[in-house]
Amino acid sequence: MYMRIHEGAEGSVVALCDEELLGRVLSDGKRRLDLKQYAGFYQGRRVSHQQAVEALRSAKNINLVGKKAMRAAAEAGIDVSAAVLIQSVPHLQAYRI
Repeated sequence: MYMRIHEGAEGSVVALCDEELLGRVLSDGKRRLDLKQYAGFYQGRRVSHQQAVEALRSAKNINLVGKKAMRAAAEAGIDVSAAVLIQSVPHLQAYRI
């Protein structure tokens, strides 16, 4: 998986994406997720499952793409049931306000 942490005034966002999905454009007619044009949003560093779980445990805001990313989030105690499927690929954004 690739993970990038974006620091901002409203807190950080942990972006996590299954490695094999970067470079793809997912579309189902209603939704579109361009992981080619926006690969840099996720492509920070390669992380193991356990590293992803640890980062997600302390995350305030998340943006996840892929089944591996969802498994890491679930293990970190995050409810992933609201993830949407785009071409059978789960995508979840969650923000604490």
